[in-house]
Amino acid sequence: MSKIKSGATANIAETMNTDFEVRSLDSQSVNAGEKDMSFLRNLKFMLAGIFFGIILVKSEVISWFRIQEMFRLESFHMYGVIGTAVVVGVISILLIKKLKIKTIHGDAIEFQDKRFTKGQVIGGLIFGLGWAITGACPGPLLAQLGSGVGVISITILSAVVGTWVYGKFRDKLPN
Repeated sequence: MSKIKSGATANIAETMNTDFEVRSLDSQSVNAGEKDMSFLRNLKFMLAGIFFGIILVKSEVISWFRIQEMFRLESFHMYGVIGTAVVVGVISILLIKKLKIKTIHGDAIEFQDKRFTKGQVIGGLIFGLGWAITGACPGPLLAQLGSGVGVISITILSAVVGTWVYGKFRDKLPN
């Protein structure tokens, strides 16, 4: 039994994309008796998401007009928000490295350098163009929908289709 589980785990681990996140395979499995408890365990994440959505709406970060102001260089509002996020991220990484903070499971946190490629520039340009045209980056799409901007459902559908297309043709794209 353990050989089958180990073999299956190895096959899954080989096919997983770890560019953006690493998850424990054990944390993805839920026994039949634990399904009811998994909802309660995940409730805190749903509440955090709702709270984050409220912050996005109240700070006007999801406002199409604020985003257009940013791309027209008419307002500092969005640059201030993005700049603050970058500063908080830099400070957080420095603290993690300096204090040698570990994960909740006690594992060391390691940062690995990423190789710079022309694909990142092309992808960034496509992302920025889509952001400027739609007035939304992927993060607050659901907050925009929840705040009553129904037309954003077209952007959500486009994001899902674009993600699927990327996943389908990723191996064929240039580095």
